[in-house]
Amino acid sequence: MTFNADSTGVYNGAYFGFEFTIEQSQLSLLSVEWDTTVSYRDGSSNAPQAIIEASTQIEILDTHYPNQWQKGIYTLPIDEEISSQNQRARLAAKTVIEHIENGGDETDSQIAKYVSEVNNASIWLNDTIYSSAHKELEAGRIVGLVGGDHSTPLGLIKALAEHHSDGFGILHIDAHMDLRDGYEGFHYSHASIMRRALDIKEVTQLIQVGVRDFSLGELEFATSEPRVTQFSDAALMESRFEGTNWLQQCEAIISKLPQKVYISFDIDGLDRSYCPSTGTPVPGGLSYNEAVYLILTLTRSGRTIIGFDLNEVCPSQDDEWDAIVGMRMLYKLCNATLSSNENEKYTKRCLLRIRVITQKKGGCLLN
Repeated sequence: MTFNADSTGVYNGAYFGFEFTIEQSQLSLLSVEWDTTVSYRDGSSNAPQAIIEASTQIEILDTHYPNQWQKGIYTLPIDEEISSQNQRARLAAKTVIEHIENGGDETDSQIAKYVSEVNNASIWLNDTIYSSAHKELEAGRIVGLVGGDHSTPLGLIKALAEHHSDGFGILHIDAHMDLRDGYEGFHYSHASIMRRALDIKEVTQLIQVGVRDFSLGELEFATSEPRVTQFSDAALMESRFEGTNWLQQCEAIISKLPQKVYISFDIDGLDRSYCPSTGTPVPGGLSYNEAVYLILTLTRSGRTIIGFDLNEVCPSQDDEWDAIVGMRMLYKLCNATLSSNENEKYTKRCLLRIRVITQKKGGCLLN
């Protein structure tokens, strides 16, 4: 690598202006320009390109993970077919949403055709993302996904389930539970992503942080599903007001996660001051530094981040702030993931050494 981390960032179509080849990289970033099922304000399909453009302004030195970037972060080519499919499906979805919001029924014959069109497009997207992610995982690279709306990572989660058949947990940072079985007729809605993730048996735990806007049905499902644990915004704030510090809260959150963790980060999990244009904003939420510290606590725990997504960043035409916050959170997620996999490699080396020593002594390892 001849990349100069201290030089001026140059726009080259890659996140953070990195010049790594795919062969030099341990982490691949998959961009998904998709916001078909957004129910309030669209525009998150523009996030990948906006984040790429903003990312040349970042200082490469990360105080928490100073050298992780050197392991290689590669930007996979943006699939233009996803954008084309999104534009067509979004028109159909808007027709459905407007019809329902005006008192119509999603089962009306003409509307049902549009609902079916959106659901079929979502299935196509899931299959497309699965194929791309599976290829990267087979090559030994970690995958991070940049959306788009929050429906986008299901294909990635399915691919990870095949590669981690022993199971993994999801750390889900969001203003919403996303546990509806369907929303506005859409089975793969942004409001259903975690319900669909729980359809995958390898997802052993879902830990939700910062949720503060949800339906009665979602709450009932979460209460009845043993794999779901919630640290709602209200509960976190009440605990803090009564004297619990953020470190203690982070440790309590992380303690519920298994060794392998997937991070699903909806930007509206943050306070709206960090994401003013996001599609479904809700008052409250984490600060940027609180979210960064939560992820730092996760990596310090020795757990392994097997992948992640960043979604619902919605760039504004008048202000680059949303894209700036999004790209900085993306960089933290990249470096934290690379750092945690360094922990995993160290653990594997230690276990191998123990196995060799035990075999030499004629002993055996306990499961």
